[in-house]
Amino acid sequence: MVRVLLFILFCRLKKGANNMPKTILVVDDEPDILKILLFRLNKLGYDVITATNGIEAIDAVRDNMPDLILLDLMIPVLDGVEVAKRLKSDQDTKDIPIIVVTASTHKVAEKAKECQAADYITKPFVLDELVDKIKKLIE
Repeated sequence: MVRVLLFILFCRLKKGANNMPKTILVVDDEPDILKILLFRLNKLGYDVITATNGIEAIDAVRDNMPDLILLDLMIPVLDGVEVAKRLKSDQDTKDIPIIVVTASTHKVAEKAKECQAADYITKPFVLDELVDKIKKLIE
């Protein structure tokens, strides 16, 4: 009887682990972008953490190991390209998908490739389009 109860408990715990909300790190120095993404992504069931500069972003990744990173390229302290390079060169963080989110339209595809980003989107972006990109990468 005890074995059966332990087996049922194990199955429920295992099932619950698969249904855990995904964590997204949003890295942007624009407060309005952070607020919009935090609100919308939370409403969709994601856990969201934020960072406003490159050092905060790297620390947030190491502390939280997010499932995905939305990374602005033009952030203070360390720019997004440098943040991505550091994360992609680290064995523990190299497999976290990055979506580059930037206002720059100049050579965006090249910059995203340099960052080893899974995808990119330019600002101003359509929120539903960004959400579709997120879902393709982590669900």
